[in-house]
Amino acid sequence: MGVSRSTLRTEEIEEIREVSIFSQREIKRLYKRFKRLDKEEKGSINVEDFNQIPELSMNPMLPRIISIFDVNRDGQVNFKQFVKSLSTFHPKADKADKIKILFKVYDINNDGFITRDEIETILTMMVGSNLTKEQISSIVEETLNEADVNGKGKLDYPDFYNSIGSSGCNAENMLSISFNPFE
Repeated sequence: MGVSRSTLRTEEIEEIREVSIFSQREIKRLYKRFKRLDKEEKGSINVEDFNQIPELSMNPMLPRIISIFDVNRDGQVNFKQFVKSLSTFHPKADKADKIKILFKVYDINNDGFITRDEIETILTMMVGSNLTKEQISSIVEETLNEADVNGKGKLDYPDFYNSIGSSGCNAENMLSISFNPFE
């Protein structure tokens, strides 16, 4: 799927359909949009290419999100990875899948835990200079106090999942992007 072609083969479409929320017709339309983003026709796109999507370009978390879907860690996202990532952000995507992705966003070093430093880093990325370091530290401390039920000083996935579930967060909207990927 790394080679850029004008159309997808039927078996490629079916393979992608199995790992995404999109229909065959939608996948074909997404492929056209992907090809427009892939100006160099290399069969993959990078962070700069993703920044051409208006709904994503303003998101300070974009580099973290892309790194999660860049499975082979080469700085590029192929079409299958692209569709799978967009599928996760679809309003109809599974809540558990959205929470898994959100956990991965916070778990910067991919060790299966979210530490105080990782929460602080992500919060700083999200709020920029709108909050002081002290305010961010206070939020981090409060978050850990509420979510770290075992007192480990860090969150594992069950802690995180339960915290999101009990916080009243609407996970369905939390990682949903309202956009028309078929333009």
